[in-house]
Amino acid sequence: MIIDSNNKRRSVNNIDDLNAEIARLKRLKIEQEDFLKNQYSLLKHKIETPARIANMLMNRVPGVSTIKGLVQGIGEVTNKSNKSDWLTKTLQLGLPLVLNKTLLKNAGWIKKGLVLLASETAAKNVNQDNVSSWIGKITDMIKPKKKKKKNKVEAPVGEVINPVPPQHPPMITAEESVQDNIYGIPKDSEAY
Repeated sequence: MIIDSNNKRRSVNNIDDLNAEIARLKRLKIEQEDFLKNQYSLLKHKIETPARIANMLMNRVPGVSTIKGLVQGIGEVTNKSNKSDWLTKTLQLGLPLVLNKTLLKNAGWIKKGLVLLASETAAKNVNQDNVSSWIGKITDMIKPKKKKKKNKVEAPVGEVINPVPPQHPPMITAEESVQDNIYGIPKDSEAY
């Protein structure tokens, strides 16, 4: 007995009824996915409306596009590689703050600017792969080298290790037993 989305009771008496119910549920799933995709696109459109209106107003003001182009050009020159990992981004943000609070506390604005520019450039060169390789080299130097022992399992003299008993059918995996079978019933089971 199956209860569908309309609270109707449907009885499944044979394999044809089951296949029909499976097909109906697949169609229902596709319809519901399409409905949710449509609702998501409508919600996204409503949320983006204020940004579209602001961009439309900004494009009407003369000179805004020139300033926007200059800012983007400066951003592209300073950020040549936008593919930086979390460690590089953290260092680029955190290193200037730490330097301002510690070493550059009483320095003038020219020294601060030069040192902060140099620190940001140095932070761009440090990435997660470099740090992990440095840590790996240090741990290799610290760790003692261990010799691996090979453990062999030997049978007592006169005995033969036979993993499959004689007169046993050939072994097959679980995937092979349900291959080409849409119901998932293994081929060697009683129900097949």
